[in-house]
Amino acid sequence: MTQREYNEQVAATLEYFEKAHIVLTEEEKRSVEVIDFGQGCVKEFGLQLVVYVNTERVCAKEMVLLPGQTCAEHWHVPTNGMEGKEETFRCRYGEVYLYVDGEKNTDKIKAALPQSEVSVFHEVILKPGEQYTIMPGVKHWFQGGPDGAVISEFSTKSTDETDQFTDKALVREGKIEG
Repeated sequence: MTQREYNEQVAATLEYFEKAHIVLTEEEKRSVEVIDFGQGCVKEFGLQLVVYVNTERVCAKEMVLLPGQTCAEHWHVPTNGMEGKEETFRCRYGEVYLYVDGEKNTDKIKAALPQSEVSVFHEVILKPGEQYTIMPGVKHWFQGGPDGAVISEFSTKSTDETDQFTDKALVREGKIEG
């Protein structure tokens, strides 16, 4: 993504945090991560986040999805002697369309299919105040609803750099071009 696209995503992310009444320090505002999975279409296929804490035992972060923006299908693998990340998503604003391993529970999912391979379609819709826990090794992908979404994540140690993707063309890091 270009520096301009990165700056636009950060500005939009900060607006979403304000809508959700999430107060960030100036340092946190400067540390917003923008992930485009190496595909160069971050507004449709990406994720923005701020990490508050990530220790050997716990992690807490805030994530923003723009309307229709999708976080790629992935799962958390054993890393450094841990069985993989367990995470709880709590919706703070908007709607989140979350898809996990399990029986497909709808003939027509609410999300638009993303620009990558997906294989799980057990739909969980999260609205403000609702939460869902994803256990280690469970494939999942998620998308912002019509108004976008703000999600708090509480988890065991985050090792997102080791996430495995169904679509092998994807990478976790966001890269800003010149």
